[in-house]
Amino acid sequence: AHEQLELGPGQRRLRRDAKVTGALAHGVAQRLQALALRRGQTRRRRCRQCLVRHRKGLLHADQQGISVTAQDRRRQHVEIAERLVSICADLDLPLIFKGSYRKANRSRLDSFTGIGDEKALAILSDIRREFEIPVTTDIHAPAEAAMAAEHVDVLQIPAFLCRQTDLLTAAAATGKVVNIKKGQFVAPSAMQFAADKVRESGNEKIWLTERGTTFGYGDLVVDMRGFPEMRAIAPVIADVTHSLQQPNQASGVTGGKPALIGTIARAAVAAGAQGVFIETHPN
Repeated sequence: AHEQLELGPGQRRLRRDAKVTGALAHGVAQRLQALALRRGQTRRRRCRQCLVRHRKGLLHADQQGISVTAQDRRRQHVEIAERLVSICADLDLPLIFKGSYRKANRSRLDSFTGIGDEKALAILSDIRREFEIPVTTDIHAPAEAAMAAEHVDVLQIPAFLCRQTDLLTAAAATGKVVNIKKGQFVAPSAMQFAADKVRESGNEKIWLTERGTTFGYGDLVVDMRGFPEMRAIAPVIADVTHSLQQPNQASGVTGGKPALIGTIARAAVAAGAQGVFIETHPN
């Protein structure tokens, strides 16, 4: 799968055969699980006599309200990238850094969505250059494809949008690798049609990502049978953290089961996943 990336001469060698060993399932799962154990948890912090409910420790409060600066966001992304590069270097594993320049699918209108497209994409470009690693981001509308492609190596199609023809063809037209996340409502074999839209638009660089299937109103389940089915279509990644989400909670904040990250990671690799997607945070 990594052969599809257009890497610059300064970027470190990636495994060309995309072979996943036990180190990927065991080493990454155990070492990164500690970073993600508190993912999705909501904590409280006092700031200038204001009690502000916030997630991931990203928001700063004052008497005028809540704000996030580009400098704050860049500092956090660099911190995460630096640590991930170190971990993956120790394990001799290839790394692709993922960051969203805009969060367009929040449950609530008052949820944080971003610092501005240009500022956020510039941060991804900085990480790509400073750490000499490929980066990826998700796009949500056809007009975003060309803009994001200037800064990243892989364009990700969100699961909810995996059937949107205009979005898929716009991503294909950039010539970048197109990583399509399987919709929570889509059968693994049906991802053939999403992949075909990219392929028939002249782009053979396609990945598919498993991120769970809707199981009732507020839960997801991973069907391991889907990995060999989708591998017959394109290289397959396992999104082991988002697969453990518990979405659509009454509070409007998505929950999850981070204690099971290692379990899902090992099971997915055993079932045929050729890479793992793991959301991480400084805490």
